[in-house]
Amino acid sequence: MLNTALPLVSIITPSFNSEKYIAETIKSVQNQSYANWELIIVDDCSTDQTEPIIRNFVQSDSRIHSYQLKRNSGAGIARNEALKRAKGDYIAFLDSDDLWKPKKLSTQIKFMQDYELPFTFSFYDCINEEGISMGKRVEAPLVLSYYQLFFCNYIGNLSGIYSVDYFGKIPISPFRKRQDWMVWLHILKEIRTARPVPESLAYYRIRTNSMSSSKGRLLKHNFFVYRFFHKFNTVLSLCCMVGFLYTQLLIKPQYSKVLKAEM
Repeated sequence: MLNTALPLVSIITPSFNSEKYIAETIKSVQNQSYANWELIIVDDCSTDQTEPIIRNFVQSDSRIHSYQLKRNSGAGIARNEALKRAKGDYIAFLDSDDLWKPKKLSTQIKFMQDYELPFTFSFYDCINEEGISMGKRVEAPLVLSYYQLFFCNYIGNLSGIYSVDYFGKIPISPFRKRQDWMVWLHILKEIRTARPVPESLAYYRIRTNSMSSSKGRLLKHNFFVYRFFHKFNTVLSLCCMVGFLYTQLLIKPQYSKVLKAEM
């Protein structure tokens, strides 16, 4: 049985030159109806005003903690530094430009406790750089298997939560991209299937020219996951990429919905 008391949730947030978004991201955590959380922000040597903005929140809210890396090392290293300091019963992830809806934690933790799930995630909506809805909701299979996840990362990083009691603290790859996918693969390799909260609980910001905004630019990083995380040879890794592309083009679009209010 998972603990039915109000557990502490550790929220892992890397930041880098996020002065335009970080305040709104932090406020979306502070606005949670679920109050027992700690937000651990690790800044990856920002050169703008990100760090002073974070410091102002730290000074006014004891649940927020911030640290700085000594040199720019990537989001994976920053997340690991935050993970080392996490004290929570659950680990959650939120990037410095994304947002949570107010009932995100309360809904998701209750879902996990009601169904005795050590890991879950949720659907999420897409917004643009200015925070305006793009009229798109990203969903996922209601029962997600390891095999499905192997060919496509259906799990938004901003939506995943796992139990530390069940998994321990899962180390995050130092690769600069796709670290979240590797964490979810680690989890599903152990529990085989996962269930999402079947509603949208967060907002994912799609930024112009960002790596995640272009599937083409992510191809080499997906190849690296097969080649170096799974330790497949080059030929097998390329075969897996064929399956990945098939899923991206023909299967995953079924899980992207146009929001009625935006039609």
